[in-house]
Amino acid sequence: MEGSTPINQMPSEPAVKRYKFLWRVFLIFNFALGAYMFAQPGKKERAKEKSEAPAEVAPIPAAVTPPPQEEEPVLISPPITRPVIVRQPVPDDQQREIFKWMLEEKRKVEPLNRQEKKRIDEEKAILKEFIRSETIPRI
Repeated sequence: MEGSTPINQMPSEPAVKRYKFLWRVFLIFNFALGAYMFAQPGKKERAKEKSEAPAEVAPIPAAVTPPPQEEEPVLISPPITRPVIVRQPVPDDQQREIFKWMLEEKRKVEPLNRQEKKRIDEEKAILKEFIRSETIPRI
């Protein structure tokens, strides 16, 4: 027993690095299985629609049909309306701060083409007008 290696000896490299290939295969397999499982409901619905084609049903003889019963009237309840939440108006100074923040964000945006640059410039001009005006329009 003295010549053998100790049982509690730690491996020289972590298990994750040693089994990197197996981890990758395991993750790829799980992603593929998940994609397959998410694709299945769509197939089942399409198959169900195809199988629901109207089949020929033999008519029931008149002697076997039960007499018609009077149906209970269906009560239709009115739609449930939620109360409208009336919020306090935002103060003018806070609205100006919001407009300034929006203007700063518009300045950070890099347009992709001339049309987008023109649209952003128009929006910035509107924001500048709101910031400079004495009264801010209420929405």
